[in-house]
Amino acid sequence: MNIYDFEVKDPKGNEVSLSKYKGKVLLVVNTATGCGFTPQYEDLEKLYRKYKDKGFEILDFPCNQFLNQAKGTDEEINSFCTLKYDTTFPRFKKCDVNGPNAIPLYKWLKSQKGGFITKAIKWNFTKFLIDRNGNVVARFSPTTTPDKIDSKVEKLLSHY
Repeated sequence: MNIYDFEVKDPKGNEVSLSKYKGKVLLVVNTATGCGFTPQYEDLEKLYRKYKDKGFEILDFPCNQFLNQAKGTDEEINSFCTLKYDTTFPRFKKCDVNGPNAIPLYKWLKSQKGGFITKAIKWNFTKFLIDRNGNVVARFSPTTTPDKIDSKVEKLLSHY
């Protein structure tokens, strides 16, 4: 099993097969618009623009499970991100990443790269790096900024 086996919902509720990203390096991030880490959107967008033409995608999954920091509708979240941070990478429907209602993608991601003590996502802006074959190669904490991931993305992109 790899990431291409999953379907997720776009902000309008339509099913999207992640197989459409086959052959790309992916960074999957659970986000929130009212978090202390929210300014990472700016650096995520820089990373995206730097590598998107080389086969890199960032997949944004807003999540309201951490102190209700992703308030609003999917449309409001998208509007905030595009207007405040000029984001252009794909954003999906707000979802749960922990607990019984966690989407299957996040259950799988956590099973591939669990945390030190628990596999649970601890906070907004936890990041999973996926290679071109759809395998999880790294998990990064919310405090790991996108610039610290840059060299790892570049290395995966060069192995094609």
